[in-house]
Amino acid sequence: MKKRLFLALIVLLIGLLAACGSDEAEGLLEDDVLKVGVTAGPHEEIVEKVAELGEAEGLEIELVVFNDYVMPNVTLSEGEIDINSFQTEPFFDVMNEERDLGLVKVADTVTFPMGMYSEKVTDLQDLEDGSSVGLPNDPTNGGRALLLFEEAGLITLEEGLGVNATINDIADNPHDFEFIELDPAQIPRQLGEVDAAAINSNFALEAGLVPGEDSIFIEQNSEFVNLIAVREENKEDEVVQQFIDLYQSDEVKQFIEENFNGSVIPGW
Repeated sequence: MKKRLFLALIVLLIGLLAACGSDEAEGLLEDDVLKVGVTAGPHEEIVEKVAELGEAEGLEIELVVFNDYVMPNVTLSEGEIDINSFQTEPFFDVMNEERDLGLVKVADTVTFPMGMYSEKVTDLQDLEDGSSVGLPNDPTNGGRALLLFEEAGLITLEEGLGVNATINDIADNPHDFEFIELDPAQIPRQLGEVDAAAINSNFALEAGLVPGEDSIFIEQNSEFVNLIAVREENKEDEVVQQFIDLYQSDEVKQFIEENFNGSVIPGW
């Protein structure tokens, strides 16, 4: 009897230890650190502020900074980081589906109006026929840039495509502009090589450009709100909600409004 009771206690203890190990493996925190992927520039600066607030609550946040739009999602899907904050929902939806990444959106963050910039002209009307115009080479940001060009009156696109439009969907190009697809992070450095270019505001700001002042045209009513993404299995984790609450706090909103001169807009 005593032997059976002893064995039962051993089995129970093993089960409890296994359960504890399982919870630890499934949770997001490793060594009590939340790893957050961001792109360099404003997203990085904003999450640095979030990390400052998190420290006061006993949450250590480690930033992992990327210089492209692909690896933050791949790295998150592979479990090397816990959360990312850098992308618009249309871009997220396309990449998540095409690569079967198993990621989900959990909250809105900020909006960065896309703008057109030039080192050669200060007004759209000064672009000569045949001018070269750069745009991002990834699908949704490229489509967003084409919508920007259409809004500016430079081109007409085939109807109904939205951000899925490509340069092959330009229905009318009356000024015979040459559209050149470039790596979005590199466009600010290559701006002098084209006559004008569409640049995502996070990369523009990182390069020292102020969208509201330096752009020759800017989105008038941007609906491209950025988001926070996690792996599907972690969407209900308490630390995820804690991060969202910190990000969407009044302190972070005030930080954005005071530091980005209207080039970054709280979207929650």
